[in-house]
Amino acid sequence: MFKVMTWNVENLFKPGHPSGPTDQTVYDAKLQGLAAVINAENPDALALQEIGDPAALDDLVQRLSGTWHRRVSQYPDQEPHPIRVAWLTRGAITDAEDIFQFPPHLQPVQIDDTGKTLGTMGRGAVAITVQSASGQSVRLVTTHLKSKLLTFPGDRFSPHDEDERARFAAYALYRRTAEAATLRVWATAALQNAGDTRPAILTGDLNDTVQAATTQVLLGPPGSEIGTRGFDQPDKGDPQRLWNLAPRMPEGKNYSRVFEGRKELIDHILVSAALVRPLSSFTVEAVTDPPPPSITSDPNARRSKPSSDHSPVVATFASL
Repeated sequence: MFKVMTWNVENLFKPGHPSGPTDQTVYDAKLQGLAAVINAENPDALALQEIGDPAALDDLVQRLSGTWHRRVSQYPDQEPHPIRVAWLTRGAITDAEDIFQFPPHLQPVQIDDTGKTLGTMGRGAVAITVQSASGQSVRLVTTHLKSKLLTFPGDRFSPHDEDERARFAAYALYRRTAEAATLRVWATAALQNAGDTRPAILTGDLNDTVQAATTQVLLGPPGSEIGTRGFDQPDKGDPQRLWNLAPRMPEGKNYSRVFEGRKELIDHILVSAALVRPLSSFTVEAVTDPPPPSITSDPNARRSKPSSDHSPVVATFASL
C-alpha cells in the first residue's frame, strides 16, 4: 500500500512577508490547519506547492507526526513572490532531480509586452525516488505550472483594457504550455519506454482542468484514457503514457478549488501504466471536508486566511 498526496498550501511564508500572514497568530493557525489535514491523511509521500520560505516548511514539519525526509526545489519563482515546490516523504529520498530548463528544440516564450522571453519553468519541478513498504521503487515528480490568475505590469491584478488582458492571458498560456511540454519530455525519458513496469507518479497544481490542452500534453500518446474504449486494450503506446486519475474521483470529492463559486479540479495525479490497471487497485479523491473557500482573481484577498484555498488530492495504490 502506498499513499501519495498533493496540496497547494497557498503562500507558505513567515509572518511579515508581503505574501504571508500579517501576524504570528494567523501564521500559527495556518500551520495548525495544514498539519491537522496532513496528519489525518498520513501519506507516504506528500507533494507541496507554494512553499514561500523553506523555514516555514520547517515549522510545518515540526507539527507533523513522525519523521519526514524532504526535498525542496532549488528554483523558486522570481521575487517578490518566490514560491517553490517540495516533497516530504516517510522513506528516504534518492535520485533527487530539479527540472527547470526547457528541453532541446523548445524555444523561449514571450512573457510580457516588452518582448522579454523565458526559456525555463517559472517554478522548477522536483523529481525523487522512494521505496514503498513492499520495497518497490516509485519515481515521483511534483510541479506547479504557470497560474491562470493573471498579473499585469506594476503587480496589478486588473488590466487597463481587454486588449491587455488578452495579451497577458496568451503569455501565461505560452508559459504553461512550455512547462507542460518540459515535463512531458522529462517523463518520456524517465519511463524509458517501460511505463508498464516502472511505477511513476506526476502530481501537482497544473493550473488547469482535465481536458485543458496543457494538461493533455502530459498524457503522451492519446487513446487509452480512463473511461474510453481504448483503456482496456493495451497497445504499444502504453509504456510511454501517463493516465490522469481524475475520472475515478467520486462525486463531491472531484474538485480542488472553487473560483468565483465554480468548482474545478486543477490539482492532478497522473500515473504510469504500472499503476493504472486494474482500476480496483487504487482510489483517488480530494479532501473536501471542509470544502475549500471560493476565491477571486485577487490573491491578496486571502493573505491572513487560515489553511489553504486548495483541497489536497490523495491517491492510494494497493499494488505498491
